[in-house]
Order: sequence, then structure tokens, then C-alpha cells
Amino acid sequence: MNISLIIPSYNTEKHLINTYNSVRKYYKNVEIVIINDGSTDNTSKWLDALEDDNVIKINSKERKGHTYFYDEGMRQATNEIVGIMHSDMVIGPNYIENMLKHLERGKVVCATRIEPPIHPAGKEKIVMDFGIDHDNLKLKAFEEFCVKSQNEFKNITTKGIFAPWILYKEDHFNIGGHDQIFAPYGYEDSDIFNRWILAGYEMVQSRDAFVYHLTCRGHRWNKGVGIVNDDYESTMNRCRRDFIRKWGDWIQNDEFQFPVINSKYDIGFIVKKCNINLLEALEPWCNTIYIEDDMQVLTTHYLDKEQPNTSFNLNERIKPFDNEKNNEILVAIDGSKFSQQDFQIIQQLSAILQDSGEIGSFELGNLQITINSLESYEKDLIICKS
Repeated sequence: MNISLIIPSYNTEKHLINTYNSVRKYYKNVEIVIINDGSTDNTSKWLDALEDDNVIKINSKERKGHTYFYDEGMRQATNEIVGIMHSDMVIGPNYIENMLKHLERGKVVCATRIEPPIHPAGKEKIVMDFGIDHDNLKLKAFEEFCVKSQNEFKNITTKGIFAPWILYKEDHFNIGGHDQIFAPYGYEDSDIFNRWILAGYEMVQSRDAFVYHLTCRGHRWNKGVGIVNDDYESTMNRCRRDFIRKWGDWIQNDEFQFPVINSKYDIGFIVKKCNINLLEALEPWCNTIYIEDDMQVLTTHYLDKEQPNTSFNLNERIKPFDNEKNNEILVAIDGSKFSQQDFQIIQQLSAILQDSGEIGSFELGNLQITINSLESYEKDLIICKS
């Protein structure tokens, strides 16, 4: 088969073995790129000992994250079609065939996840319990369910996108691959989904290609369900703030988890009576924030705290109050009156501006909004240059 499956793993040795075994159960010769992402468990020893001529091994001593290693795995793959998998997934029969039958250039095809009842249900997946850990998987029951359901959902597709997915390697790298500002992990998937859609790629979910997904074992829960890694919250918060800086908006999806992309505008906040908490809350949601800070005390304090957490140049984003304001949309904010309702408006501002359609000024809550232009820039984000 002209496809390579890319599987990074960080401290998920026992799950990874299940993933590998499930692929080899149905596909004896398909190429697999297995990456040990600086694991501290026995992944390295297992991978070194694995005897399989159709496995490309990347045994990294340094943790770089799946955001990096998805792309590095694709670069080392020898086939023109590539697919990514999480190391806590087990595939069902006909998994590859039932995605490949829908694949064309300029298209991304994802499988249908079956998950235990840990996260909320959704139209894009099936919630069913075939075990919640590496050592209690009900693989025979899972396979029987797949065979039965493949007859029921044969050739049916919906519009959705999430892991695991396949596409032509050339299509992936034509837009620059994953954006490394989201390394080692966190929202790199939502970022590239937006970019694929804006690039005009078609998204297809194959409803008869099944994978059992234990969820969150690669970084959040790799010590067990409910046991959160020490770095998880800080890493996700950092990437969350960078996602908002980049897109000017937070992630939105429809009922099938298909991304809803609002316009990206050139927005400047003009903030009187700013304080450190307000600066921290508002800065990611605009291109430029103008604050009263004659002695640069507030700015310096914020830069010392926040700049190490982002590759965005915050010196270019935070400006003195009296600087010339060239942003196409300006939002005047009085920090002494700023409320939670005002912050909710800020969080919905892209959609509000998209719906307004008019040049001019208006008030929303305690915000004075001036629209000089509604030119949008989301398509400038398609190509990743990081």
C-alpha cells in the first residue's frame, strides 16, 4: 500500500505496543514510522528491539512533541500518502482501505473514532466502552463491532476533521506543515485544520473506517486517566494564548466538529487605566494594545512574565497610549469600567465585526468600537513559515 502511518509516542509504551500490534494484525507490510519522543519509560528499549523491516524508527533522546514529529515522520516516510495516528489508538479491519477509497489530491480523509464514555458524546464519533486502559481492551468485541458497523455505514461520509487522518504528503507540506509555535503539543491540530480549509482542501470523514481511541494518553493522562501531567495545563494555556494571537479568535466547531472560521481583522485596543490583569486578559485578542504606561513599569513586568512563553514579539504588540494608531479597527476601553460582559464581547468580536458589515463607530457595553476597514487577513495565515 502506498501509505505510511506516523505514530509519535511520549511515555505511552504499553499503548504504543497495542497500536503497533493492531496495525500489523491487518497490514503486515504497510510502512509505519514510529517515533520515541524523548520518553522516560521503556519505549526506547522496545523500539530498539523491534524487528520489523517496514518500520522506520526515530528514537529521539530529546522531547520535541508530536507537533514537530508528525512532520519529521512524514519527511522520513517513503510513500506519497501519509497518515497520522495517536499512540493510544487501535485500528479496526479495513481501516486503511475505507479511508483510501475517498482520498484524492487536495483532500483530507479522517476515520471515525470510537471512544469510551470519558468525554462528551458528539455526532463525529461513537461512544462505546471497549476498555479504558492498555491492559483491559476488549479487542474481539471491538473487531466484531467494526465488521457489523462497516456494513451499516458502508461508503457513508460526513464533513469533519480530527485525528486520525490521511492525505498526500505534498498537500501537507504545500502549506508548510504544522505550525511549530504550538510545539510540543496543543491546538496544532485546530490550526492546521483551519489552514487546510482556507487553502480549499476538502474534508471528508469516512464513517466505515474505525479506530478505538483511549484519549489523552499522549500527554495529558499518560500516567492514567485523571492523572494530569505537571506540564499539561501550562503548555495548553501557552498554546491557547498563541492560537488566539494568531487567529484573533478561539476555536469553534459545528455539530460534526468541522471548524467554523471567523475573519481575522487588524484590531487595536486603546486602554485607559490599564492594570496587569487587564493587560494579560486583553493582549492576545488584538494586534496592538495601547496602554497608559509612561514609566514602562506595566509593560516591563508583563514582558518579563509573558515573553518567554511565546514567539510573538510582544514589544511590537504593546505600544504607548499616545502612539499613532493605524489599526483598521479600534476598540476604546476604560479599564475602570471594564466588566465580564465586556470581555465576552471581546471574545466574540470577530463574529460581531463579520456580521456588522459597516464602516463607522458604535458602542457595545462599555466599549467604543470604530471600524475604518473590514478587510480580513485569515487567508494570510494559510502558509506556515515557522
